[in-house]
Amino acid sequence: MIHVHEEAARCLFCVDAPCSRVCKKGDPARAIRAIRFGNEKLAGRWVAECTDEELEQAEAACIHYDQPVRIRELLRSADCGNQAVSGSAPSLAIDFCGIPCENPFFLASSAVCTNYEMVARAFEAGWAGVFYKTICMQEIREVSPRFDAVKGGTSFAGFRNMEQLSENPVEMDFDILRRLKENYPTKVVVASIMGQTEEQWIELAKMAEEAGVDAVELNFSCPQMRLAGMGSDVGQNSELVTFYTSYVKRNVKNPVIAKMTPNITQINKPAMGSYFAGVDAISAINTIKSVTMSPMAAVSDKLTVSGYSGRAVKPIALRFIYEMTSNKIMKNVEFSGIGGIETWRDALEFIQLGCRNVQVCTAVMEYGYRIIDDLLLGLQNYMAERGVERLDTLVGEQLPNFVLPSDLDRDTVVYPKIDRERCMGCGRCYTSCMDGGHQAISFDTATRQPRIIGTKCVGCHLCRLVCPTGAIGLTKRIRKK
Repeated sequence: MIHVHEEAARCLFCVDAPCSRVCKKGDPARAIRAIRFGNEKLAGRWVAECTDEELEQAEAACIHYDQPVRIRELLRSADCGNQAVSGSAPSLAIDFCGIPCENPFFLASSAVCTNYEMVARAFEAGWAGVFYKTICMQEIREVSPRFDAVKGGTSFAGFRNMEQLSENPVEMDFDILRRLKENYPTKVVVASIMGQTEEQWIELAKMAEEAGVDAVELNFSCPQMRLAGMGSDVGQNSELVTFYTSYVKRNVKNPVIAKMTPNITQINKPAMGSYFAGVDAISAINTIKSVTMSPMAAVSDKLTVSGYSGRAVKPIALRFIYEMTSNKIMKNVEFSGIGGIETWRDALEFIQLGCRNVQVCTAVMEYGYRIIDDLLLGLQNYMAERGVERLDTLVGEQLPNFVLPSDLDRDTVVYPKIDRERCMGCGRCYTSCMDGGHQAISFDTATRQPRIIGTKCVGCHLCRLVCPTGAIGLTKRIRKK
């Protein structure tokens, strides 16, 4: 038995992948990448013409540091389809602040977009736009090393960075933005700026407008600025957010986007501050203040607090997005979602909570611009399966399903059900239920079979979450006795 997603995650996603190089009739590396990023239904198209012998050769060519990825078994176990969108594919085009976007996928203001060449390559790959790395008037001096990661296998479960803003001269950055917009007129170019005074905010915004950008993002959220009165220091102060937003709005015609910090308990306070100043859109979230203790990430043996991103922060980001998009007062404000987006399903969740685009950083830093292929393919295929023709249809569609905890159904229960064919007899469900649940599972050591004790089970579903093979499913919801 093979765990499909664990095995796909073992792939190192090599440059010029040796497994595909030896496979003349297909591209197994691309198929594995499709599985890793949520497109297993479509992965078969890249290996449809491959013989078993070719896949065996591809497996032998794998340069994994431990043992080769079990390509043949992985592709069989994933039940890879060769599904394709029937008829004309749904359009991923969507407007944001009145700006036409060819799709909802943008680079987030960060290390993934610090010069012309990088952004140009991203545009060529298929990204719809960029929130260029934040421009300021202060001298930026970065530390070394500046990154750390909490690993989950070979992947980042979470990512910590101490990087600040663009190190380029201000004039250089605005020239880069001007050239990007001239050479890629259909792409969306957003200048992210950060001032320290009213005059700096206004001057930077005017320079951005003169460079021909589509919109201006006000960075009220960077958590690791070395100077006071910048970044998240401002984003936690509703009055400053209001003042600086209004200064910019009065001085430029471009749409203005306020970037919120998650390092606050009530994100709606600064968000409302920007709303009252006339902001056109809000982007959220930036990184969450954090500490990691790895000696390899120390700077001259010293540690500090800095920003945390990656998969681990997505539920927190979604919570902040929901709090703002469900705020009926800000109904005319548009939203751009950021935080832990790796797959099209991640992006879909932000869209369903009301975002009109999403920004990606950590996943690009780990896997490269190429992930846009699966973001586009997966979201488009999802829309085709549902018969959705326009992306606008999905924006905010899950908001009506949210209620207060006091309004949740507490009169019914869904019991777990064990699939005996998929159960491998490890007993994880038993251990977790005994020590972290309601002692509602017994385990026969002779047959290595767990059994749910109905009189004790409360339907918490801890067992289902810890099962490594997905052998525990759901029964029908019934009324509690």
